[in-house]
Amino acid sequence: MPELPIRHPAAWALVILAFLLAALAIVLLRVHHASARAIYKKHFANNRPRERLLFAAFGFYLSFATIRMITHAIHAGRGPFHDVSMGGRHIHHLVWGILLLLLVGYCWLWQPTAHPRTMGRILSFLYGAGAGLTLDEFALWLNLQDVYWERQGRESIDAVLLFSALLAMGILGARFFRDLLREAAHRRRTGSTTPHG
Repeated sequence: MPELPIRHPAAWALVILAFLLAALAIVLLRVHHASARAIYKKHFANNRPRERLLFAAFGFYLSFATIRMITHAIHAGRGPFHDVSMGGRHIHHLVWGILLLLLVGYCWLWQPTAHPRTMGRILSFLYGAGAGLTLDEFALWLNLQDVYWERQGRESIDAVLLFSALLAMGILGARFFRDLLREAAHRRRTGSTTPHG
């Protein structure tokens, strides 16, 4: 059986994410901007928690898959990446995740009033990214030792967390994405340039 060019689950996760984003871009190109905006408002205007969960899921998925790729590139000695150290001490990326989570928590306590919806989206995405960075090294804080490259550090957490983030994006955004696809299909059938229903 031939060997696949992509061997790591995080690489597959990025490929899947790129494919989904490309598909979404194609759908959005077929849907009039006003229609896409109306569909988004229909699903998220009165449901900010659902919107925030969707942004957090995207942030989580993207950061988790990206950091997995970077750490594997560092471990293999490929690319421009290298470990971050201060005074000879390796700084694990879970530290950056914790700092990001603390910053987001502080901002939520502060409750920014200027552009609250935009700030909610940004903070939700950053929360997901911080959670991804932190949970990627779950084995480190569970075992209180650096087992990232050991069996207990790599078991099935990649697949489980990546799948759960993808599933969360689907569950939280499924109605929105379904309506976008319907609008694109309607425009294709009718050749219409006006928003549908």
